[in-house]
Amino acid sequence: MILTEFDYVRPVGLDEALTLLAGTPGARVLAGGQSLLPDLRTGAAAFDREGPGLLVDVRRLEELRGIGRTADGIRIGALTTLAELSADPLVLAQAPELAAAARANGDPQVRNLGTAGGNLAAGGRATDLPVAAIAADAVVELAGPGGRSTVPAEEFAASGVPAGAVLTALLVPAAGRAAAFEKTADRATRYPVCATAVRVTPDGPRIAVTGATARPLRLRGVEARLRGGPYTTHAVLAAFRAEPRELFVPGRGTSAEYLGHLAGVLTARALARAQALA
Repeated sequence: MILTEFDYVRPVGLDEALTLLAGTPGARVLAGGQSLLPDLRTGAAAFDREGPGLLVDVRRLEELRGIGRTADGIRIGALTTLAELSADPLVLAQAPELAAAARANGDPQVRNLGTAGGNLAAGGRATDLPVAAIAADAVVELAGPGGRSTVPAEEFAASGVPAGAVLTALLVPAAGRAAAFEKTADRATRYPVCATAVRVTPDGPRIAVTGATARPLRLRGVEARLRGGPYTTHAVLAAFRAEPRELFVPGRGTSAEYLGHLAGVLTARALARAQALA
């Protein structure tokens, strides 16, 4: 299909980008474009205004790039590509679930163009980074008309980017290698039928699921049932069977029962991998 009509601007700084977004209701931010541009072609995304929409291209804003240490963890710039994220030594050592989730996205072309921020903000579809960010207890950094703010990744998965704001970074606590990500992908789209991310902490496991659920979710009930261990496949599947079936959303030829079981199997694999890496 043909792209809808729109105006295009490439700001030279974040402040200019925010001014453009504030002055143009319904304007959209363009980063990697791996979700937005196909959605504009198919009509799955639209500009919330009459007449031509506005694309604000932030791809040259260097302040949104890069991965670095913070006082208590890692800062991942929103324009960091998925390929860069998947191979970064600091991320591999301190947040391996995020590196694995980035590596599971699409194909090499998608990973070299797609960005961490775009993957986190791709509302309306299941993507891989949000579930890993939730398991890692990460927070999303935003810049908006009122200045900078942070939102827990789990809350952000439900709310998305506020109007007029730009996702600037993901802030991840450094927690070592006891974490993992597992996924069963749709063969056509590579989006997750189900994906799980786990992080083993002294207080017990943190477990999050996407694809099989309406949105990325942390499963506190499963965590509570597994607290203290053991993390055997039998114990994990029993913990998932105790979850309400309505938590899992049937689709693409799958039932709620199947998805609940698949989520349990993937979580058991992820926990085994996390324990082996610890």
